[in-house]
Amino acid sequence: MNLTIEKLAKEYTTKDGKVNAINNINLVINKSDFVTITGPSGSGKSTLLLSLFGLIKPSSGKIFFDDKRIDNISDSALAKIRKNHIGFIMQNFALIPYLTTVQNVMIPLSLLGVNKSEQIKRATEVLEFVGLKNRLNHLPRQLSIGQQQRVAIARALVHNPSVILADEPTGNLDPALSLEILDFLKKINTEKGITVIMVTHSPTAAEYGNKKIKLNNGELVN
Repeated sequence: MNLTIEKLAKEYTTKDGKVNAINNINLVINKSDFVTITGPSGSGKSTLLLSLFGLIKPSSGKIFFDDKRIDNISDSALAKIRKNHIGFIMQNFALIPYLTTVQNVMIPLSLLGVNKSEQIKRATEVLEFVGLKNRLNHLPRQLSIGQQQRVAIARALVHNPSVILADEPTGNLDPALSLEILDFLKKINTEKGITVIMVTHSPTAAEYGNKKIKLNNGELVN
């Protein structure tokens, strides 16, 4: 997996005029990189992350995924790439409250049309990997905050993605739990060779990256 970004920009029009959320971003991300994106609030971190695979449509620039240009393809083609190759971890976990742990983790496999028994098998395996095999039938409200985030990680992993996009994955956690989740992400990165691209405000979290990106006013800072 490689991801190449050339002169990427996203411009918004507001009542006060035009705002460049990101501007002239050039970047190369290679397979098994652990990329951290930092910067002050409003610097364009999440805009950059969500622009990479079309969750936000860039205003200009080019994005190449495995040498194929993806910024100019259809929404349905982008959705297919996300479904097959991308895992997402969000700050608020985004678990469905009325589904059990294993059912939440099965969702990406269901979207891919995997049969039910295989969904259960693979979801159980990945929950064991994140240390939650004894919580398969618990609802999210029956889990601790740290356990809920591990369920979100398992869901991001279950379809063997090439890339995990993580938007402030430790933002709602205390320092000890934050380190636990960061260690899990590093384990995924090193043991499974999955590329991790993570937005974070935390200097501690940023140090987990082998490639550290800083943004300010929508531009890369050297």
